[in-house]
Amino acid sequence: MNFLFVHQNMPGQYRELVQWLAARGGHKIYFLTQRKNAPSLNGIETRLYKTHRSATKESYGLSRVWEEATGNGFGAALAAKELETKEGFKPDIVIGHVGWGELTFIKQIWPDVPVIGLFEFYYNLGGGLVGFDPDEPISDHTPFLMQARNAVPLANIETVDMGHCPTLWQRDQFPSSFHDRMYVCHDGIRTDKLRPNPKVTLGLGRLGRELTRDDEVITYVARNLEKARGFHVFMRALPGILKERPNARVLIVGGNDTSYGGKSKHRAGMRAEMEAEVGADIDWDRVHFLGQVPYPDYQKIIQISRCHIYLTMPFVLSWSLLESMSMGAVIVASDVAPVREAITDGETGLLVDFFDHNAIASRVVDVLARPEEFAHLRQAARDHVIKKYDFLTRCLPQHIAQINALVPRGKQIEIP
Repeated sequence: MNFLFVHQNMPGQYRELVQWLAARGGHKIYFLTQRKNAPSLNGIETRLYKTHRSATKESYGLSRVWEEATGNGFGAALAAKELETKEGFKPDIVIGHVGWGELTFIKQIWPDVPVIGLFEFYYNLGGGLVGFDPDEPISDHTPFLMQARNAVPLANIETVDMGHCPTLWQRDQFPSSFHDRMYVCHDGIRTDKLRPNPKVTLGLGRLGRELTRDDEVITYVARNLEKARGFHVFMRALPGILKERPNARVLIVGGNDTSYGGKSKHRAGMRAEMEAEVGADIDWDRVHFLGQVPYPDYQKIIQISRCHIYLTMPFVLSWSLLESMSMGAVIVASDVAPVREAITDGETGLLVDFFDHNAIASRVVDVLARPEEFAHLRQAARDHVIKKYDFLTRCLPQHIAQINALVPRGKQIEIP
């Protein structure tokens, strides 16, 4: 079969699916992306596309997102046309993310080619990021800005033949009229590769020895250290944790940019803002900011963790949560709807009020002090991810079934 994947940050959510398809052989796979340093994947032809137009500072606020989206969509459409005219490639199916507008005009190029679009988030005034933090109240203009952002999914639900949402909570953020045109299935976690490792060791530059599972290691992971992922609450919990547990050591993974929500008002970013707020009460010799680390190092960090802290406002569930569960971490997480879809308090993890940094600290101290009482959570978390989110046995068959439903019988793939 001929596949065209489209995602501005290749491979994005298609990391496992494209590699599985390529490894099977017999398929021709192209990937359209804006990412200039996209990884080279065996059996996959990568092609860059340029946005046709970007919004400027002078762009009207209510149409800025749509302007960016149409620029991306037209750029992707022009690149798709070149695939056909210059390389003789026409897909049997197009699979891509609708959020940045890349699929908006794809049917203008191939009206008869089926499209599966990933719908990741729909902006509402309640239940999600917006309005969740009482310290950041919404303005009178917020309802208009939110609806304007939704112009992209509203247009693309008519472009795709089938929509896709990774979780039920994400689907439920969209209007009910979308639901019958979407299937819900996570991208998939490679639980066969992401396993616990009791013998793991980890070297840190300023320590004279390697850490092991016998150490009291606390971990926090996010793409970036930002409020949407609870970094400010995590930092406020640290003084209490470190005071009660004098041998605890904290490993923090994440960049200093902002992926979601508002930026810090501090000129040096959220990390500097929180260091200024709580720094006098923290033993910095036991806190390690590791930045963004290679994936094998990230796995070791989670595998060595005695307590992993996952905090998020109501937003898209991080892969890192499910990966941590797959690696058998004891997790203290924020008690918000998307997290409750993956974690049951006391059974597969521990849930705490997002804003209550004292309660978070108390729960983490409990885990560090009495690890044997929480050891059962490790296997239970892994078992749950295997049952519901495993790529090979749970998610892949569903994705293949949805692809097969849109292509001729002779093109269909055998479902694993």
